[in-house]
Formats: sequence, C-alpha cells, structure tokens
Amino acid sequence: MPTAAHRVQTVPLVPILLATAVILLVSFGIRASFGVFQVPIAEEFGWARAEFSLAIAVQNLAWGIGQPLFGMIADRFGDRKAIVGGAAVYAVGLAMAAAATTPLGQVMTSGVMVGLGVAGTGFGVLLAVVGRAASPENRSMALGIATAAGSAGQVLLPPVTEYLERSVGWSSTMLIFAAMILLVLAVLPFLKAPPPPEVQKEAAEETLFQILGRVSKDPDYILLFLGFFSCGYQLAFVTAHFPALVTEACGSAALGAASLTLIGITNIFGTLLAGKLGGIYRRKYLLSIIYALRTVVAIGFIMLPPTPLTVVVFSLSMGALWLATVPLTSGLIGYLYGMKYMGTLYGFVFLSHQLGGFLGVYLGGELYDLYGSYDVVWWIGIGVGAFSAVAHLPIREGRPGQVAAA
Repeated sequence: MPTAAHRVQTVPLVPILLATAVILLVSFGIRASFGVFQVPIAEEFGWARAEFSLAIAVQNLAWGIGQPLFGMIADRFGDRKAIVGGAAVYAVGLAMAAAATTPLGQVMTSGVMVGLGVAGTGFGVLLAVVGRAASPENRSMALGIATAAGSAGQVLLPPVTEYLERSVGWSSTMLIFAAMILLVLAVLPFLKAPPPPEVQKEAAEETLFQILGRVSKDPDYILLFLGFFSCGYQLAFVTAHFPALVTEACGSAALGAASLTLIGITNIFGTLLAGKLGGIYRRKYLLSIIYALRTVVAIGFIMLPPTPLTVVVFSLSMGALWLATVPLTSGLIGYLYGMKYMGTLYGFVFLSHQLGGFLGVYLGGELYDLYGSYDVVWWIGIGVGAFSAVAHLPIREGRPGQVAAA
C-alpha cells in the first residue's frame, strides 16, 4: 500500500502529466513537421535542397544551444516563465517564417527562432518538471509517458501539415501553427507542484556552477554527452529528409508524411516500454541495445531498394526505437546527479544531441546535392550509432548518486 509520502508526491502528478502532454504534443509535433515543408518551399523559390535543409539544421543547433539556457532559466526563475518565453519566441518565429522568401530569412526564422522556441517548450524544461514531481520509483515511467506525448504530436501533426499545405499553402500553415503554440499556454496553471522531499534536501547542497564544474570532469557525464550525439543525427536526418526521400523514390508525398506518422505511432509504445524497463533494468544497457538495434535497422533499409513496403517496415522499426532514449537518458542524469538542476544538466547533454541533429540535416542536404542520393549520410549515421552502442557501457550506473543516496 502506498505510504502517505508517496501519495503526497503522486497526487499532483496527473494534472502535471496532462499539461506536459499537451505542450509537448503541439511543440514537438510542429517541429517534427518541418520535413513536409522541404519540397514545396524548394519548388516555390527554386532553391537547391541544401537551402531549406540549412534552416532546419540551424533549427536543431539553436534548439540545442537554447536547451541549457532555458534549463537555467527554469531552474533559477521557474519552469512556467521559461515555457512562456519559449512559446513566445516559437510563435513569432513561425509567423515571420511564413513571410520569409530568402534562404537567410528562413535560417533566421525557421532556424534560429523556431529552434529557440522548441528549447523553451520541449523536453529539457518539461521533463525536469515531471521528474521533480514524480516519486523516485515512478520517475522513469513518468518520464516515458511525457516523452510519448511528443511522439503523439509526430503522429498527428505531419499528416495535418501535409493536408494544410495542399489546402492553404505552406505559409498559411505556419501561421496556423503560430496560433496553436500560443494556445497551449492555457494549461500552464496545472504545471505547479511542490518538489518531492529529495529535491528539497538537494537545495542546500551544491550551487549550479559547482555541479557544472563537477560533471565537466565526470567520465559518466562525458559519455552521456558523446553518446547522445548519434541520436540527434539519426532523428533529425530522418525527420528532415525522409519525407523527401520517400516522395522521390516512391512518387508519393502522402507516403512521405505517413512515414513520420508511422514512426510516431510505434514510438509511443516504444517510449512507454523504455520508461517501464528503465525502472527495472540498468538504463545504460537499455541505451546500448537501442542504439545497436537502430544501427541494424538502418543497415537493412539502405541495403534494400526503397519501396512502399521497405518504407513502412523501416518506419515501424525505427519508430519503436525513436525517442526511447529520452526517458532513459534523462532518468540516468537524474539518478546520477539529482533532480535539482536536472533541466540544466539534461540541457547540456541535449546540446550534443542537437549538434548531431545539425550535422544530420545539413549533411543530408549538402551530400544529396553533391551525390544525388542520401547513401553517404545513411552510412555516417550507422557509424555514429554503433559508437553510441558502445559508449554507454562503461557508465557507472551502479554507483550511488544523490537521488539513490536519498
């Protein structure tokens, strides 16, 4: 039977999870839909594939740089202030992108501003909110549920984006998205909850700069940082370029958008399963398995000719592994270093994720224009994925962290 302390921690978790789900669904869903804009924007302005790819690549980089910044804002001034700031930048960026007609304009709006907006309304800030509200024994599953909400956005928004783009054009679609991201602020009153006891105990221990200095010399944190790179590379490349690849190889834009939906559907179940398993088994081994399986799936896809069947099989397989790394990585950070500064610590690890994302998107455009195919980009992703499968194994998950000691 749950203890009284357990009930105090879990009672406010339900509205927090629901509010978090709404914000992540819209924020991540919009961001995941930018690959659908790739072909229509390039065709309207006569751009090479690398032009809009650069904007999406910069978006990933700005998201990564903004993640620790918004994490610090949330840890220092409050989660809701960080989310409001992120939503405002996100909406303005989308509105300005709708009117941008030059590659530089898209880089500054779809790239820099939207990327910063995603940082303020994305996983870094919101997973820290959930992590602090959940009890230690339920934290991994709660993080999995919150992450799955982002997957739901990937299920719903890409086909909606494809429909809106055909109906009203890409520019009006971006304006609609700007209004949507502002509407989610209505759920902010549900995101306030007292911190669990272990967070209160941590408050008097280390300052932010002290723990940043400590983790910068910690091999475990460095391995987490390096290992998350391949996740960003693979996910960002597929999100930005896979719809275009499918459209050209199979002659169907609808199948290209549907591939992201299929990834999102299986990702919901894969992320929830990862959150569940993360509360039972060592997270570092689960992460190594996920990266190894991604490598196998990518090799299988590139070795076969692209057909509707291989697209579907790849989407379902990769989707089951898609964001399964997020609750495991964030949960491992919370276990090793405590929850007080989880937003900031996860933010810096996520920066590595987005550096990988920048290269995945940018190289996708550049190497496609150079070679006329994505084969080289795929093989680079296979190589970094294999590296991540090995890099997580030496992490000393068994040593007591602040949370475990509490």
